[in-house]
Amino acid sequence: MAAEILRTKWMAMTASIWIQCTLGGSYTFGIYSAILKSSQSYDQSTLDTVSVFKDIGGNVGVLSGLVYTAATFNRRRPDGRGGRGGPWVVILIGAVLSFTGYFLIWASVTGLIRKPPVPVMCLFMFIAAQSLTFLNTANVVSSLENFADYGGTAVGIMKGFVGLSGAMLIQLYETICPGDPESFILLLAIVPSLLSVLVMPLVRIYETSTVDEKKHLDGLSTLSIIIAAYLMVIIIVKGILGLPSWATTVTLVVLLILLASPLLIAIRARRDNIEKPCYSPLVDNLEATTSGESLVVVEDKSLNLLQAMCNVNFWLLFLAMVCGMGSGISTINNIRQIGESLRYSNVEINALLSLWNIWNFIGRFGAGYVSDALLHKKGWPRPLLMATTLGAMTIGHLIIASGFEGNLYPGSVIVGICYGSQWSLMPTITSELFGVKHMGTIYNTISIASPMGSYIFSVRLIGYIYDKTIIGEGNTCYGPHCFRLSFVIIASVAFLGFLVSCVLVFRTIKLYQQIFEKRLHRR
Repeated sequence: MAAEILRTKWMAMTASIWIQCTLGGSYTFGIYSAILKSSQSYDQSTLDTVSVFKDIGGNVGVLSGLVYTAATFNRRRPDGRGGRGGPWVVILIGAVLSFTGYFLIWASVTGLIRKPPVPVMCLFMFIAAQSLTFLNTANVVSSLENFADYGGTAVGIMKGFVGLSGAMLIQLYETICPGDPESFILLLAIVPSLLSVLVMPLVRIYETSTVDEKKHLDGLSTLSIIIAAYLMVIIIVKGILGLPSWATTVTLVVLLILLASPLLIAIRARRDNIEKPCYSPLVDNLEATTSGESLVVVEDKSLNLLQAMCNVNFWLLFLAMVCGMGSGISTINNIRQIGESLRYSNVEINALLSLWNIWNFIGRFGAGYVSDALLHKKGWPRPLLMATTLGAMTIGHLIIASGFEGNLYPGSVIVGICYGSQWSLMPTITSELFGVKHMGTIYNTISIASPMGSYIFSVRLIGYIYDKTIIGEGNTCYGPHCFRLSFVIIASVAFLGFLVSCVLVFRTIKLYQQIFEKRLHRR
């Protein structure tokens, strides 16, 4: 019985969730950036340069997509049963990269190796962050394949736990090595890589569906919401009241128990399991047209990267992500400086940084779940929700630009949720437009929009205008004017993303109507 449970798509989902919970190293850069700066004698500009390579490594995942395609699509079983084992290859590479990158950073910070030149440190950071693309690709794409009928929900769960992973790792830091960022870097080297290697044999692709998939996915969704709520309460309590060391340990133990709970859902799902032919909008026989109204989605006719790049829909989606992901990541990259300019206390800024993980999770999980519900019940195109969130993000940026008292609280909530939503909507839309076979490569190529936008908006726009706005001596600006012009421009960028998404809605409305009609026919 135990062996049968291990060989199910639900156990694969559980293992993927556990891996996703450890991938937040890039989101915890603020924990160890100060020790990295002091130990290597960096100025702020040099530290920002290293940070850019973190963003590039964590988002440029074309290689991981190519490896995933090669590892999985030559391992299909003709009877569609028993699963394909290819994802473990991608996970293993990710684990090796994670350990190598963070271990070398730790060795540099502690003096175990000679202080590396800046380009070499940038390479270390790139390697560490690049592991995220391999692990994330394996988990997201395999989950979407396993639960293609509810792809938005599956991707939302995967991306949601990545959104929470930064907060989880901070809880680990505050329990195991509080105030010791050097040890935390070593922790980042060991924990994700070790866990990934231990559970990677469970992450497989199963080509049969089961009854009540939605019921059990809803169970995982409910659990993820409970974990997010628990983390939010802990963050707020620690920020306001503080907790003794024993209480911090108890909160971590409770968190680990909650993270073990998906195993119970996997067991229950296996008990209710009745296999049936797997339907997916990704492998249904839809007619292809070059206009983009209806694209090839039959699996053996899925578009590869070059074919997808010849289609207008690819560039519409890419431009929308430059506007949405780029403006969102620019906000979180500068939120400490924005808070300081508006005279927020360190406690308030740290709380905002921690709570960003929660808003990010809500967006990632909620957009996937809601888009599935709207598509299943009403046939609404998934890009419609993308357009809605980009419109709301425009409002969030304007709130930040306003500079009124307490503006960062509502502003960061709106931008955080809308930013997170792009990360679950984009992969699912990619699979529906271009097919699943090369989805890992195409999705990771579109993800380049995030570091591209981060560089354009953070470095070339916000940083440039901030430096020009400083009055008097010093390198710090105080007052609402410091970021006002920057965020008015960024709000305009988000609005451009809204307009581009609206065009994508009209171009894909027939495709989503076909998917909706096929699902109605199945019922």
